[in-house]
Amino acid sequence: MKIPFNKPYLTGKETHYIYDAVNSGKISGNGKYTKLCQNFFESQYGFKKVLLTTSCTDALEMAAMLANIEPGDEVIIPSYTFVSTAIAFIRQGAKIVFADSYSDNPNIDAGKIEALITNKTKAIIPVHYAGVACDMDKIMEVANMYNLLVIEDAAQAIDSFYTGKDGVKKALGSVGHLAAFSFHETKNIISGEGGMLTINDERFIQRAEIIWEKGTNRAEFFRGEVNKYGWVDTGSSFLPSEVIAAFLWAQIENLGVIQNKRKSLWNTYYSGLKAIDSLHFNLPIVPNYATNNAHMFYIICKDMNYRMALIEQLKSNGYHAVFHYLSLHSSDFYKDKHDGRALFNSDNFSDCLVRLPMFYELDVEGIQNIIASIKNIN
Repeated sequence: MKIPFNKPYLTGKETHYIYDAVNSGKISGNGKYTKLCQNFFESQYGFKKVLLTTSCTDALEMAAMLANIEPGDEVIIPSYTFVSTAIAFIRQGAKIVFADSYSDNPNIDAGKIEALITNKTKAIIPVHYAGVACDMDKIMEVANMYNLLVIEDAAQAIDSFYTGKDGVKKALGSVGHLAAFSFHETKNIISGEGGMLTINDERFIQRAEIIWEKGTNRAEFFRGEVNKYGWVDTGSSFLPSEVIAAFLWAQIENLGVIQNKRKSLWNTYYSGLKAIDSLHFNLPIVPNYATNNAHMFYIICKDMNYRMALIEQLKSNGYHAVFHYLSLHSSDFYKDKHDGRALFNSDNFSDCLVRLPMFYELDVEGIQNIIASIKNIN
């Protein structure tokens, strides 16, 4: 039995809604399905404003524009993340200041952020790795102290939450000033490619719509708020078509079912691997302030050699496991621009983290076979 790393899940309604969107004659975006999706996320998770985008990368680029990032500004991001987190701000001319992860989980070490702040720092970009929350209380405290913006990279964090010191449970993507999500085919709910920007600071709402609509006030025009529209700001073609939104709506309707199944699979992995009591790997940690949306299941191997042996063992049995990010501070593109600090934890995750197959149609038997294969090399 072969098990891929990922398999996109289709609910069965995607093509029905796509047909409906096409048949409506309104397929260029910001129509029926765009509004359905945006309204759902606003009402379900308390985001003040949601704008669908063609990708999470586009949502991050919109956030960089809204933050008025300019050449010479500095932006703090974790080194252990996808390139989009950095490149959205580099395109605006920013200098990236890389932060290390915690020693026991890949999220940005909130306790090390303040030391990286200078008079040029403009924003902090926490990345909720595997959909598990960063320590947002600490991050927001530092940001407020230095009057910085917080832009959550919540690409993997749909339907995941953070509970602060005040005891209030908040959806990830609703804590910072802005946030970006992904609906890429590897995510919990998907539209092939796609994303969204969430705006939680009312200062940015009007301008976000303008940037979203190619720098025009077209959205205001269609709501009847202005009698004509024109070019009023920078922007780009960030708005996805109704076809993408229609696909996403079918997924949203099944969000609860999808999440329950993924969480059950995650728990099966965790309990099965915990029973092995291995000296060769550690299991993921979910801090008490975070929830787990079961975006991925990963283990942290003790060294690179064991990780390679594990991946090869699984491959020989037809199970596809993969590593993840390479530290951005040592990438070919940016290593000459990095300030030279060693980021040991980020590098350790680059060398030792491995992701196991995780998708809706995976079953308990498949996970048990994967666990048995891992047990054989302990």
